[in-house]
Amino acid sequence: MREWLLHGLQPTSGMHDEHPGKRHSWWQVMCLTGVDYFSTLGYQPGIAALAAGALSPIATLMLVALTLLGALPTYRVVAAESPNGMGSIAMLERLLPSWWGKLLVLVLLGFVATAFIFTITLSASDATAHILENPFFPAALDGQQVPITLLLVAALGAIFLRGFSEAIGLAIALVAVYLALNVVVVGRAVIEVLNQPVLVHNWQDVLATDYSSPLAMVALSAYALPKLALGLSGFETGVAVMPQIEGTLEQRIRGARRLLTTAALIMSVFLVFSSFATAILIPHREFEEGGKAAGRALAYLAHQYLGDWFGTLYDISTIAILWFAGASALTGLLNIVPRYLPRYGMAPDWARAVRPLVLVFTAISFAITIMFGANVESQGGAYATGVLALILSAAVAVTISAARRGRRGQATAFGVVSVVLAYAFVANVIDRPDGLSIAVFFVIAIIVTSLVSRATRSTELRVTGITLDPEAQRIVDTLPPGALRIIANEPDARDAAEYTEKDRETREYHHLPAEEPMIFLEVTLGDASEFTSEIELKGEIRHGHRVLTVESAAVPNTIAAILLNLRDRTGRIPHVYFHWAEGNPIGALLSYLLFGGGDVPPLTREVLRQAEPELSRRPHVHVG
Repeated sequence: MREWLLHGLQPTSGMHDEHPGKRHSWWQVMCLTGVDYFSTLGYQPGIAALAAGALSPIATLMLVALTLLGALPTYRVVAAESPNGMGSIAMLERLLPSWWGKLLVLVLLGFVATAFIFTITLSASDATAHILENPFFPAALDGQQVPITLLLVAALGAIFLRGFSEAIGLAIALVAVYLALNVVVVGRAVIEVLNQPVLVHNWQDVLATDYSSPLAMVALSAYALPKLALGLSGFETGVAVMPQIEGTLEQRIRGARRLLTTAALIMSVFLVFSSFATAILIPHREFEEGGKAAGRALAYLAHQYLGDWFGTLYDISTIAILWFAGASALTGLLNIVPRYLPRYGMAPDWARAVRPLVLVFTAISFAITIMFGANVESQGGAYATGVLALILSAAVAVTISAARRGRRGQATAFGVVSVVLAYAFVANVIDRPDGLSIAVFFVIAIIVTSLVSRATRSTELRVTGITLDPEAQRIVDTLPPGALRIIANEPDARDAAEYTEKDRETREYHHLPAEEPMIFLEVTLGDASEFTSEIELKGEIRHGHRVLTVESAAVPNTIAAILLNLRDRTGRIPHVYFHWAEGNPIGALLSYLLFGGGDVPPLTREVLRQAEPELSRRPHVHVG
């Protein structure tokens, strides 16, 4: 079972694929993100009708403008600046140093989890709604929303346990069929509107009666805009799956931009025509809960104007793409999570394998589905909160990047986009505060579990590679025969008196003869928030003493790694000499976890004990 679970374990953080060398054309990867983005046609027109009423076509036009003039340009820049699938999070991570950057990433990962997990559960729940509303579906299964949704989520997880390539192939087929059927349904609905101009006049009369001026219509449409935010759900996953696009780095960036642009244009055309047709042809009462068009406006038109048999075919296609919309989100999670948490030491090592993560995310989706009773509307707030938070963070990252490069015009334009998205985010939170509560829960859960994981993994070796500069190599190569003795020195003045006194104390405490050769080892702390690192050991002769120096994120782990490396290079078991640290041991432990220092001697020994179980080969730690 362990071998099966860890199959394809990645040596470094990266996009999971059972065939790491296999990549796909940009349009094929677009289908994978498109199952999320395009599937919103299943419920977006109905959401627009409920949010804006007769103004839904105008509100949808504003959403399309935000898509093409805001979200699309933003993510085209993100694709160029973060082409390895780490998205806008990586851009923001670089803005803050050390632990502050890590904390920001963990917060954003909480919103990523909110958006992507709810993509899985909400889409599966809406697929279940389409199943239960179909006239040919057995009435005996009415009220079984939760079991059916759980079955759909389990089937999605099973496909990803099988392999990523299977997901790509299925996504291409589902998107091709779904878009073709939507062309038929929307085209038939538009023809119906053109054949009945009186319906358009009636709609215009409603607008003229209910709203005092065009300005009032625009203002109220803008007020309803945040509720339509689910129509922006495909952009973050679009950049998250960039590593799956074939070609060189430049070709991948071009492919991602084509992916984003093509998907946005296709979706915009469908949104404009579908919102107009549904607003004209469907009575408003049918959009409300319990109505025949609730959450399935285009399916209602398919049954109404193309018959139940075609409507059922459309239902099947909609159910399939809604079910598989979670594939896009799951792909994004499988790409983003391993790129951050294992690198921070904030996830178990098995998080670099795809199958355990699939099982974890599927289990979380099960819990969310049961908690919300597979109800689409109750999950919408959390979904929209996550989506808007991610797009807002991307717009802010791009704005700051443009400002730092001196591109004032670009920075101003993206700043305006950021303000609009900030308005949409705040308005959504005010209208549906439960969404923010759920997102905050995800943020807290990720931070707590990440810090616990970091603490439990802190005594791993954590050094992925050691190189020696020429002088360090000469010092090691010219050591006389005998024991390999190293003094761990915390550098202070680095003058002759410091090294002479430390040498004298060490020999006196440990009863070593004056002629015994010694090497000083000095570890300087770098960014303690990093978990793993490659280090370079530098050598020098200082005041007649041999000194090895290195910079790293954690002192005990680095000393342990160097001792093991010197053992393997020289064939001799090293002896390292410390002085006891002063102070509270609990404070020293916290100092180690946060700043990489603390009570170094016992921690060095513990790292060595875990790294080398064979006692006869383990370097010796002496404390005086």
